[in-house]
Amino acid sequence: MSVAERAAGATPVATVEPADADAAPVIALRGVRREYVMGGQTVQALRGIDLDIRRNDYVAIIGASGSGKSTLMNIIGCLDKPSHGHYLLNGQAVADMGDNALAGVRNTEIGFIFQSFNLLPRVDALHNVMQPLVYRRMPYAERRERASDALRKVGLTQRMGHLPNELSGGQRQRVAVARALVGNPSILLADEPTGNLDSTTTEEIMTLFDQLQADGQTVVVVTHEPDIAQRCHRVITLHDGLVKLDQQQRPLAC
Repeated sequence: MSVAERAAGATPVATVEPADADAAPVIALRGVRREYVMGGQTVQALRGIDLDIRRNDYVAIIGASGSGKSTLMNIIGCLDKPSHGHYLLNGQAVADMGDNALAGVRNTEIGFIFQSFNLLPRVDALHNVMQPLVYRRMPYAERRERASDALRKVGLTQRMGHLPNELSGGQRQRVAVARALVGNPSILLADEPTGNLDSTTTEEIMTLFDQLQADGQTVVVVTHEPDIAQRCHRVITLHDGLVKLDQQQRPLAC
């Protein structure tokens, strides 16, 4: 099953208290490590991550190749489990869940947005957005209504009946955002969401993320692009599997 389908030596950390420090975090990681065995050697992808992300946060996770950001994204998205440590998502200890329970959490709690869109090529925008709701055994009429509403939110009411190859790159990513939103997830988790887009379309997608966050959505963007990170309100920098910096910032335009 594809990712889309499943849709010591620490540098001192600069921490900033969030505005609502007393609120229970949506995401809480404590001492999270992830180890892989490759070629008979143990690779430390994450070496002890402590991290809270609260409701309505707008977070960028950045870092060079090999810093651990993809591994951290997979753990936050319940696509992988820590080797050690604890991860709570809305108070649920997801690290201890079985595969079926994790699949349920991914379907209900997390809206995934990928760089390559991952749309079904032979069905229209409306039915692409409806797809996550199929796994909830939701009646067709309700699925259609919710998918139509999600496409309206991303400005694609007039393109619901179009196949992905009839849409621009920016429109396809908007369909992907609508698909992520349709289940009313706790967090939107975007992996390099503008990597395949030109600068004008990147601005459009990031403006959409800005609006979603302003409307109350929790947004986490994994990126290697500094200008994308500058759009977010908080930037978490990883280095060698550790949090190097965790900074609140005043967002800049793309």
